[in-house]
Amino acid sequence: MITLRLDEKLEQQITTAAKNLGVTKSELIRKSIHQYLRNLNKPSAWDLGEDVFGKYASGLGNLSSDRKELMRNKIKAKRT
Repeated sequence: MITLRLDEKLEQQITTAAKNLGVTKSELIRKSIHQYLRNLNKPSAWDLGEDVFGKYASGLGNLSSDRKELMRNKIKAKRT
């Protein structure tokens, strides 16, 4: 058994959410803690793709700053 003190605003949010979901406040808090703990063990998107991020570079350092000009040039090249 755990006793938990919450500020009024958070307690009101929990009460409202529990009522909207049709569960007790205790059940909502139990499910929330369970989901939080389960997500602690999930790798982040960065962790999953860390080995491929930045692996394939274009060699161009201006892709974000000159994107419009680069796109115009590509479109012109296709049309000619």
